[in-house]
Order: sequence, then structure tokens, then C-alpha cells
Amino acid sequence: MVVTMEYTLLNPEGEVLDSTEGKAPLSYLHGASNIIAGLEDELEGLQQGDAFEVVVPFAKGYGPIQKRLFNEIPRSRFPEDAKLEVGERFFMNGANGRTSVRVVSIQDDQVTIDANHGLAGVDLHFKGSIVGIREGSSQELNAGEVAPQTPHP
Repeated sequence: MVVTMEYTLLNPEGEVLDSTEGKAPLSYLHGASNIIAGLEDELEGLQQGDAFEVVVPFAKGYGPIQKRLFNEIPRSRFPEDAKLEVGERFFMNGANGRTSVRVVSIQDDQVTIDANHGLAGVDLHFKGSIVGIREGSSQELNAGEVAPQTPHP
């Protein structure tokens, strides 16, 4: 089934991290791992018009912070003109393709990066409502994702 929902995502401190407010609702193919597993589990069985407010523990969200994803890299491996600052996020090419990383520290000629997801180790608070449910098309079921919507004139 294709589920369409409006939602707001907050961190444990109540800060809004993401929201569909002022944007189009989010549509996903239920059961195809298009959204985090913990949220998909919580939405199971809801119907159009149902509201939800759930907390997804980090273990069912983006997982725990993994120490193995912290790495020290020599400054010389970065472009000379790269403006490296603690907290900055950028993409690097690695064994598994492009990965988003965050600069954790810069000490002399060593840059420590963190390749954990930005929400690893964070319990996720979702509130929202289901605004639509429909059968997935054969194209969507084969692709494992919702077909992009074509805007109407």
C-alpha cells in the first residue's frame, strides 16, 4: 500500500528536525523499507484520517553511534582550498560509495570525521496524520518505491 502522511519530527528536546508543514505530504510504499523501520512498525494498521504520536527509539531509527565510524584522516587528503570546520558536514567517497561525514575535530595535521548518520543515537519523536492510503501500482511494487508525482497544470 502507498501511505501518504503529514508529519513533524522532533528530537528529545522538542526541536523540530523535519516536517511536511508547508510542503507536500510524504508518500511511501509500506513494507518496502522506504522509511525507518521503527516508524513503519508504529504506523502499521493505521487508517486514513488517523493521527499518530510515536517515539522511535534510536535502535529502530538510525541505530546507535558506532565508534568504528570515527576516523582520523591526514589533512593532506583534503583539497588545499577545503574550508574544514568542526561541525561541518560534507560527502566523501568510500568503499560503499558516497557517504555523508561530519568534522569532529582538527588537531595539527589530523582531521577526525564521523560517518554516523546525523540522527544516530537519537530517539525520534514523530507526530502526524495519515492523509491517504491506496494500492500501489504494479510499477511501484516492482520498483519498491512510490512513483514520482507529475505536477498538474
